[in-house]
Amino acid sequence: MQNRIIMHIDVNSAYLSWEAVYRLQHGDSLDLRTVPSVVGGNEQTRHGIVLTKSIPAKAFSIQTGETLYTARMKCPGLLVVPPNYSLYMQCSTAMGDILREYSPFVEQYSVDEYFLDFTESKKLFGDPVQAAHSIKNRIRDELGFTVNIGVSSNKLLAKMGSELKKPDRVHILFPEEVEKKMWPLPVEELFMVGRATAKKLQDRCIKTIGDLANSDPKWLELFLKSHGRLVWNYANGRDISLVRVNRHPVIKSMGNSTTTAFDIMDRQSAHLLLLSLVETVSARLRDAGYCTKLVSISFRTHEFYHCSHQRKFYTATDSTKAIHQLACELFDELWQGHPLRHMGVSVSELCGNDFIQTAFFQEYSEKQKRLDRAIDLIRQRYGSDSIFRSSFIKTGLKPMAGGTGEEIDYPVMSSLL
Repeated sequence: MQNRIIMHIDVNSAYLSWEAVYRLQHGDSLDLRTVPSVVGGNEQTRHGIVLTKSIPAKAFSIQTGETLYTARMKCPGLLVVPPNYSLYMQCSTAMGDILREYSPFVEQYSVDEYFLDFTESKKLFGDPVQAAHSIKNRIRDELGFTVNIGVSSNKLLAKMGSELKKPDRVHILFPEEVEKKMWPLPVEELFMVGRATAKKLQDRCIKTIGDLANSDPKWLELFLKSHGRLVWNYANGRDISLVRVNRHPVIKSMGNSTTTAFDIMDRQSAHLLLLSLVETVSARLRDAGYCTKLVSISFRTHEFYHCSHQRKFYTATDSTKAIHQLACELFDELWQGHPLRHMGVSVSELCGNDFIQTAFFQEYSEKQKRLDRAIDLIRQRYGSDSIFRSSFIKTGLKPMAGGTGEEIDYPVMSSLL
C-alpha cells in the first residue's frame, strides 16, 4: 500500500470560481475572485445563506453558512451572486474528463473534489508531482479555474495535503512528512474531526493533530467510541481505503429544500410546495438510475420551529406521484397549522432502478413510469420550465423548487482500520 500514488484534486472556492469563469467568458469585465464576493441566496426571498466566498471576502471573516445579513454587516460592499447548480455540475464533469486522461482510476468524492490513483500511470506520465502540476495547469488554462492537488500514498494524506496553502498549489504529504507537516495543525483541521469531536478533544487538552496522534487510542475510545480509533489512525496518517472508480458520485441520499418568499398558510399550498420539491428530487433520482425506499419531509415554521418525519415504502420506487403522495401523508400527520417558511424533501435507502419488484398493493404502473420519463426528457431538452402542472398557475410557487444537486450526500472515505 505504501507504493501507491494517490492524488486529491480540490477546486478553489468552487461555486464562486465557476461563477467567475462563466461570467468572464460571457463578457463580464469583473472577476468575482478578485473582490469581496459570495455565492448566496436572495435576501428578498429569504434564501440568505453564504454558500461560498472569495479569498478577499475571507479578510472580512465571512464564513460559509452564515446569513447574508451578517456577511453584509462585516463587509457593506459585499457582492452577492445567486447559485447556478447546473453550471456547477457541468464544470465538475469537465474537470473529471481531464482527470480520466491521466488515469482510469478516478473517484468523484463531491461536486468539487476527485481522487485519482496515479500508481500505474507513472509508467506513462513519469514523476507524480510533475504530472500533478500538469493536471493543475491544464484545468486552469482549459477550464479557467484553479485547483489544489495533494499527492501522497493514501487518500487521507492526499486530501490533507490538498488543504495546505491555497490557491493553485500542488502539495506532497507522504507518511514520513506527517510529523512535520500535519501534526502541528489544529486538531479540528483533521479529516473527520467535526465541531463536536473537536470540542471533546480540546476539553481534554488535545489541541493539535500531533496531540491526537500521540494519545492512547483505548483512552480515546472511552469518550469517542469507535470514532476515536478512526481519528487516531487518521492523525497518524493511516488509511487503506481504495479509489473507487465511478462516473458519478456514489449517492447515499438526495434532498431538496426551499425557503418561500411568503409564509405557507394552508394545506393545499403546502402540498403544492412538496410537489415542486418532489418534482426536482424524483427527476434527479431517475437520472442517476436509482429508486428510493425511504422518504423524509421537514419544515420550519415562521417562528423557526423545526419538524421532520419519515417513512419507508413497501418496495423501492422512483415515481414522482408515489413519492409525493407519501410526502403529503407525512406532512399531514406532522403539521399543526402553523405558518411555514421552509420545507424540504429527501429520499434515501437508494437502490438501482434496473429491476423493480412491485408490491401487490402498490400503485405503480408502466404507464406512470413512461409518463415520468417523457416529462424528464422534455425538461432536459427544453428546460425545466418547458412543462409543468397546471395546479401551479397563479400560485406564486415554482413548479420545480430548490436546487438540482447541492443536497447530494457523498460517501466519506471508508477505512477498515
